[in-house]
Amino acid sequence: MYEIVRRHLGKVVAGAAMAVTGTAVAVAITLPGQAGADTPAGAARAGGSAGTTGAASAAAGGAGAADAAGQGQPGEQAQGPAPQPATVVPAAAEGKKGVGSDPLTDDELARAESLALTPPAASAQQDVTGGRGPQRLGTRLADPLPGDGTRRAEVRLYDYGRDELITRTVNLDTGKVEKSGSQRGVQPSAHPEELREALELILASPLGQGVKEDYKDATGKELTSTGQLWFNGDVYRTYREAHVPAQLARCGEHRCVRLVTKVLNGAWIDTRNLIVDLSARTVTRVG
Repeated sequence: MYEIVRRHLGKVVAGAAMAVTGTAVAVAITLPGQAGADTPAGAARAGGSAGTTGAASAAAGGAGAADAAGQGQPGEQAQGPAPQPATVVPAAAEGKKGVGSDPLTDDELARAESLALTPPAASAQQDVTGGRGPQRLGTRLADPLPGDGTRRAEVRLYDYGRDELITRTVNLDTGKVEKSGSQRGVQPSAHPEELREALELILASPLGQGVKEDYKDATGKELTSTGQLWFNGDVYRTYREAHVPAQLARCGEHRCVRLVTKVLNGAWIDTRNLIVDLSARTVTRVG
């Protein structure tokens, strides 16, 4: 009986987040308006009815003030010309190459990543799924060299075969990799592809059964794919934790992540106590 009460307690909670131990519990927190509505899985969205409510309140306050001033009475019309229709100025077309400190264009990003993956050794490396080639983490504009206006890109990759962070600096003018280095024990923020793989591992794990049960409680439907959930997360850093289970002692050397998830357009499902070691492909409960 205690287990039933503990599992259903707090299923409908409005407001602050709840620390949950044991099986992941669906916390039905109503976000402002349509939080997550029409949002693809894995993509966050801001805004909602809170803004609408605020706008409505402001409008109501404005109407009250107008009435107090003797305006807005039935049959009266606002004085002055009608406002002109709003126009949307289209964004300037993006060129193939940026200038100076401009952000990398889409063409430059694609070119930089392609050049960074050219070295023969890249085919021997592994991505988050165990596939051929390193895992992409991100690409940014490299700091310019003194007196040199050439644009360079710094591409970050991760080799799951050796648990190494690889950083390559590419000259976008010459098409050459000018610098390449690798480090162990350095864990940048997680890429969306890594977060999706982590969620796949949770759902395939026995520990993911609670997530599936909570999803069914919230929706009445079976959870069969990651596409049914909104998710986000980042690297699990052991130095921030008071207690680290022995199974996660290698996190930091290994690439480990923690997720937050919710039903699309619906309730939160607490997965914060499930840590995924992407290097070892294991799921461990903490707390």
